[in-house]
Amino acid sequence: MTEEPVKRPARVVVADDQTVVREGIVMLLGLLPGIEVVGAACDGDEAVRLVAELAPDVVLMDLRMPRCDGVEATRQIRAGYPGTQVVVLTTFADDASLFPALRAGARGYLTKDAGGDEIVRAVESVLSGDAGLSPSIQRRLLERLSEPEPQPASEPAEPPDGLTAREAEVLVLIAEGLTNQEIARELHVSTATVKTHINNLFAKTGLKDRAQAVRYAYGKGLVRPPAS
Repeated sequence: MTEEPVKRPARVVVADDQTVVREGIVMLLGLLPGIEVVGAACDGDEAVRLVAELAPDVVLMDLRMPRCDGVEATRQIRAGYPGTQVVVLTTFADDASLFPALRAGARGYLTKDAGGDEIVRAVESVLSGDAGLSPSIQRRLLERLSEPEPQPASEPAEPPDGLTAREAEVLVLIAEGLTNQEIARELHVSTATVKTHINNLFAKTGLKDRAQAVRYAYGKGLVRPPAS
């Protein structure tokens, strides 16, 4: 009977700027089956350097670190050393931390209350090509995906019949019942300028008086009837 080959442990680098936390994670990982800690980094720059030097399978990456944070370090590692996967191990599970890390290339995301078994599962998952996400992170992703997409703001419609934006603005104010003097005050122009705009828009649209102008403005959708 052929014996199955012995599976080698996953070679892991730990990156965390807090010495006590970093040493605690290294100690915990040393007790876990299937994991071998090959290096520890105090910031993102050192994490990238250790990846280049040691070619680990996985980096357990904190996010909030000085000089080079975890997101930027993840981006550099995934771009320069695609054979190394990144699992975020952080205190923060908010959207502002989660989504930039995933966009940078992290394949796993755990919070620091994760137990040893959960860390092992995340490491094994990313090495097998799956995502190593904690249940709370999976729920947040599903919630985010189920949120309705924001609708893009619609482009303002071009004024009809070749009216300029200012002529259309004057027409709307006419439809709202403003006099020439009131329109002048509203637009911070002279009454003579308002009369010029009115003459121009009447010539372009074929309108003869203000009553027709009001009907035209409503008909073209420049003004909406008040809600009943």
